[in-house]
Amino acid sequence: MQEISDIHPHFEEHLKHKRQELIDLYTDLRAFVLSSFPDCNELLYHTHALTSVYTVSEKMSDGFCMIPIYTDHLNLGFNKGTLLDDPNQLLKGTGRLIRHIPIHTIEDYRNDKVKHLLDSAVALALEDRDNSGKQSGKTISKIK
Repeated sequence: MQEISDIHPHFEEHLKHKRQELIDLYTDLRAFVLSSFPDCNELLYHTHALTSVYTVSEKMSDGFCMIPIYTDHLNLGFNKGTLLDDPNQLLKGTGRLIRHIPIHTIEDYRNDKVKHLLDSAVALALEDRDNSGKQSGKTISKIK
């Protein structure tokens, strides 16, 4: 099993200001995502939310999921969630493409239903990707 990389210092600087409960959930959810597709790239942003985006290239448009951390909660977002088969109706939202699973406890994502959604999202991203981007398993901070 591949070792999960440390959280990037730029991201960690902002993360440390969150409640410990959110930090713990984020850290475990990140490990869950990275263990599902260890070669993905992790793009880091700090806009309206502190967000890590997981992609099959270095381009955000090739993302398969994201973890936005808000003041009091976080989500597991799927970039093309409306295109995923969701028989258990886990995905929430009303956007044209993005759907999310609200995360309150580890049980909200550490299960076979979410693992299936994640695997499906990765497969869709690999199928739809722009082949000019590189999949290298690295972290790219866009946080200034």
